[in-house]
Amino acid sequence: MRILITGVAGFLGSHLSDRLLADGHEIVGLDNFITGNPQNIAHLMGNERFSFYRHDVSHYIFVPGKVDAVLHFASPASPNPQSPAGYFNLPIQTMKAGALGTHNCLGVAKANEARFLLASTSEIYGDPLVHPQTEDYSGNVDPVGPRAVYDEAKRFAESITMAYYRYHRVDTRIVRIFNTYGPRMDLEDGRALPNLLKQALLGQPLTVYGDGSQTRSFCYVDDLIDGIVKLLYSDEHLPVNIGSQHEISLLQFAEAINRITGNKSGIVFVENARSARDPQQRQPDITRARNILKWEPRASLDEGIKKTVPYFKEKLGVE
Repeated sequence: MRILITGVAGFLGSHLSDRLLADGHEIVGLDNFITGNPQNIAHLMGNERFSFYRHDVSHYIFVPGKVDAVLHFASPASPNPQSPAGYFNLPIQTMKAGALGTHNCLGVAKANEARFLLASTSEIYGDPLVHPQTEDYSGNVDPVGPRAVYDEAKRFAESITMAYYRYHRVDTRIVRIFNTYGPRMDLEDGRALPNLLKQALLGQPLTVYGDGSQTRSFCYVDDLIDGIVKLLYSDEHLPVNIGSQHEISLLQFAEAINRITGNKSGIVFVENARSARDPQQRQPDITRARNILKWEPRASLDEGIKKTVPYFKEKLGVE
């Protein structure tokens, strides 16, 4: 297939390009580098089956030639309020990527009679009252809170995707992505893994908010990409959770990172001053992915962190 990927220079977009190129497809990549990193796709620039256009998806999208699939991954995604690339500091751009960007990408898919895949997020569940989260759960969200620019952009994106499927019969898919980590992720992302792994490799004590009882589940990027590709190749139109079901408290996670990296500086607990509505629990129910896609993650947390450490060391300039 000839596949259009938006947000191609992002963490997931670049890994997705690697996998689909390896599968024999041709990739047309779009990115405006507002949060994407040109270094993530530098190794692809000489590949004759990869072409790149610098473009903002909130504007009309023109792609020369026919495309067979459109994968919409363009959006700020970092919850770090201190990061200039985080959605707290790019609120309008985030809403535009989810609303106008999704509309434009669906237009390309419709015009080309191509299949369409939306990168949605576990954030559409908000601070969940149901645990683990199934795709049927409608969420516990605050439409005017500080996180709403990301949550509601993705919720709208899902709604318009299903509208194009039902009204225009566009061949759509929706993946709800849970916490993912691995090489090429932004070290200033603001999520637990980059924060803690960076501190550990610098020999610093790890910062845990509150008592560390809040939980997350972490999926290694190669496993996540495998699930997304299986969904792309499937005929499933309803949303599918892709992520790890191995739930772990942030305190346990910090202890694991110190153990794996050999960091002896310990852990410090600080007042839980995280952003309002920061979810206290996050774990996917992946029954639908198991049944429909025959997918589940394979890499253990220890294996995934060990594969991620060399990238972080390189970026931090440590041995």
